[in-house]
Amino acid sequence: MIHTPVLSNEVLETFKEIKSGTIVDCTLGYAGHSSLILEQNGGINLVGCDRDKTAVEYSTKKLEKFGNRVKIYHSKFSEILKHLDVGNIRGILADIGLSSLQIDQNSRGFSLNSDTLDMRMDVSQEKDAKFVINSYSASQLERILREYGELKDAKFIASKIVKAREIKAISTAKELVSIIGDAPMRRSKFQKSSVSKATLVFQAVRIEVNSELDELTTLLTNIRNLNLTNCIVAIISFHSLEDRVVKNTFKEWSKNCICPEFFLKCECGGDHALGEIITKKAVTPSQKEMKENSRSRCAKMRVFKIK
Repeated sequence: MIHTPVLSNEVLETFKEIKSGTIVDCTLGYAGHSSLILEQNGGINLVGCDRDKTAVEYSTKKLEKFGNRVKIYHSKFSEILKHLDVGNIRGILADIGLSSLQIDQNSRGFSLNSDTLDMRMDVSQEKDAKFVINSYSASQLERILREYGELKDAKFIASKIVKAREIKAISTAKELVSIIGDAPMRRSKFQKSSVSKATLVFQAVRIEVNSELDELTTLLTNIRNLNLTNCIVAIISFHSLEDRVVKNTFKEWSKNCICPEFFLKCECGGDHALGEIITKKAVTPSQKEMKENSRSRCAKMRVFKIK
């Protein structure tokens, strides 16, 4: 089983100065980043979590050689921090994306060519893509397609889905793609590459099934509320919605003045910044990495240093 973590060199560079304490991998996956970090940073411990049970089982075996330096939890990444010794955390990593192994596993239903319609990160949860596609009202489908897929013709696509399921329940990814149709490719400002309409529909449904934006927002809120010190936070995202959340959150964290905008002068004391933004622009894959791993092309990493 081979999994290639995105931006691996950039992640290692981000955490290389951490010599002790704990680094938290909030999206452990198949331990691509974690194994590299543990090898590079010999004095640190690592806590990893993932809500994909298969990934947890695989990573537990993969990281056995690091002994008691590693603790792994089957958990949502939004919940993991509350279980840890806050004073010892020196780094937090979250790679908010699917692994190639999840995409390629037909039974998971993430691929446009899948024979199922699932898309759950945690297969023990009840709500899956089949439920969303066959049970949501036209207005509910339109909302998620517009908000999470950023599709201008969300209403039209939602109506096509509803009409199709009135004849027969939609049970596979392939069926859903055929209903959406062979839509022309469009260029995404974020991805800088062509993205099919079906891909954006699948993105929207996956985000809804897994509450991905809520999870990310909760994680960032928890980080903010934990009173961490001397901690590096690195978030890797794969589409504009996630990146926007991270970018805006880091911007808020870096503000010294928290006075309302209509105040003519600062009255808050001007020393409220949580730390500083390390990456003035998002870090993206090199041409070499994109050539070797085409699925990395959408990745963007932003880094914040909590003082």
